[in-house]
Amino acid sequence: METVKKPIDLNEIKTLIPHRYPMLLVDRVLDHEPGKSLHAIKNVTINEPIFTGHFPELAIFPGVLILEALAQATGILGFKSTEGRDENEMYLFASIDNAKFKKPVIPGDTMHLHVEFIKERRGMWKFYGEAIVDGKVVCSADLMCARRAL
Repeated sequence: METVKKPIDLNEIKTLIPHRYPMLLVDRVLDHEPGKSLHAIKNVTINEPIFTGHFPELAIFPGVLILEALAQATGILGFKSTEGRDENEMYLFASIDNAKFKKPVIPGDTMHLHVEFIKERRGMWKFYGEAIVDGKVVCSADLMCARRAL
């Protein structure tokens, strides 16, 4: 039996998380299973403003933005796993543990963001995430997020 993919387009992503250019770091969700996992992509292009200073002679996508992309993917999964998002609600980073960077991400790369739901307790959500480029893990981390009304 063939599995049916559950993509999420950019317009729906923008209803789930409040981020906008240049801080919206998820271009598209290829597949997700509420309460379990999500697979999204981030296309890294030389036109992104960060590359004017990081670094002008050797453009490298900052590790902190890779972690932010993974966190945004967890927010999308969190809201798709529950009743949705109220206008004044968002997921906020609570902690990052065991972050590992294995290879630089450069313009032209497509990062595949894979996040897996681990557990939830009193509004605190734990996830495991990996960013993959060309079939190789470039970053992995345990992410904790808090669902909060602002």
